[in-house]
Amino acid sequence: MSYLRPIKALLPGLTRFAFGANARWLCPQHQTVQRVYFANHTSHLDTLLLWSLLPADSRSCTRPVVAKEYWDSTCFRRLLANDVFNAIMIERPDHAAVSRLNLASQALSGIMENMADQYSIIIFPEGTRGDKTEMRPFKSGIYHLARKRPDLEFIPVYLENLNRILPKGELLPLPLLGSVSFGVPLQIQPDESKPAFLLRARKAIEEMKT
Repeated sequence: MSYLRPIKALLPGLTRFAFGANARWLCPQHQTVQRVYFANHTSHLDTLLLWSLLPADSRSCTRPVVAKEYWDSTCFRRLLANDVFNAIMIERPDHAAVSRLNLASQALSGIMENMADQYSIIIFPEGTRGDKTEMRPFKSGIYHLARKRPDLEFIPVYLENLNRILPKGELLPLPLLGSVSFGVPLQIQPDESKPAFLLRARKAIEEMKT
């Protein structure tokens, strides 16, 4: 929508200014291949801040993967997801085991279809927000994506302090500073098992804690 173009243009700068956020890059800032930015998840600010700190040329071809039940729940969130972030909305499995498997398979297919050979994505492998002390175990989706698309460059991202800026259950952010670290790219090894890859990916984020 044309009236949202100024919001899309100004939002990254306003976000960086509002939260005094800075980025630490341990990988090249400008992507030359498709990437999967995968991060710890502690706040509803996570998607906005990570997206805002990407270089403009990378941001324009990077789509956050977001939970449909949250981002499709109000008109405002839906507008942000669809017309500002160009997000990929998926349903999170929360029912019986068979339903969870079906939804997870559908979600992975939907992500790959929406990525095609053009877009990078932002994901949170914990699947839901964790607490400030320790990340939850990673869901297997990131492993299956890496198996199906070994050409992708997986960038670990550590989001610091966002759970304090916007604690769970709060509506207004607190005047604190946040930071985002973009780590060294990793790719799946030909014979790497699911537990080994998930552990290695999780450790790649944990090792960037300051």
